[in-house]
Amino acid sequence: MPDRVAVIGAGTVGSALAHRLAEHKIAHVTLFDIVPGRPQGVALDISQAIAALDRPLHGTNDLTETANSSVIVITAGLPRKAGMSRDDLLQANALIIESLIPPLVHHSPDAILVVVTNPLDVMTHWAWRLSGLPPERVMGMAGILDAARFRLFLASALGCSTADICALVLGGHGDLMVPLPRYSTVSGVPVTELLPSDRLHELMERTRSGGAEIIQLLQTSSAGWPRCRHQHHDRSYPGRSPATAPHLRPFPRNLCPSRSAYRTPCPPGKAGH
Repeated sequence: MPDRVAVIGAGTVGSALAHRLAEHKIAHVTLFDIVPGRPQGVALDISQAIAALDRPLHGTNDLTETANSSVIVITAGLPRKAGMSRDDLLQANALIIESLIPPLVHHSPDAILVVVTNPLDVMTHWAWRLSGLPPERVMGMAGILDAARFRLFLASALGCSTADICALVLGGHGDLMVPLPRYSTVSGVPVTELLPSDRLHELMERTRSGGAEIIQLLQTSSAGWPRCRHQHHDRSYPGRSPATAPHLRPFPRNLCPSRSAYRTPCPPGKAGH
């Protein structure tokens, strides 16, 4: 169990994650943002909302106050807006990651980095290169969110509980992500035996564009609450792979990646993202 967690970025995802970490008494939380007063206000608001809070929740504009963190979750970056792809954020968010990683690693050299910033796979790889950390200590959070979306859509179509569904998706966090219905099951039965192919195709397309659908409704970046929930709750799932993220694939174990997933390297140039 981590003793200290630094959450970088006090936007929707960062604030929601800080709330859940504090609410479930998982770790001491330091919430950082560059906007003066924002992380302090969010931390105070959360602290007052949780009457039984007995772990410190601290907001700051100073990266030095994240020192000695066990885990650092990076949510900072420009959000997607309606009509934007994740790749549209590449240049701006790469500069943000570049400004954050060196001082964060300097102050917490033993930390594990979890990247949430979009475009997820590229930012994870960039964070690893900047950090100088071993690959097993840099990872991204997205695969479980894609699988959760597929599970939800399948459950809705079949009229069953998501608890009965194991869903498998491959590839990057974006439009090229590939849901695999033949390896997605309901109580062990492949969904290809339960739904017609045209209906499955609709659900697969909706899964690929799951973030865009929410953004179209909200007119800004989505998935704050789902992302934070998966980051703190599903600790058996390691999320997006570390350093070589563009060249990695999930490996199914018991055909149930919604409960556990493993990733193994593919040769460079054969990832198919």
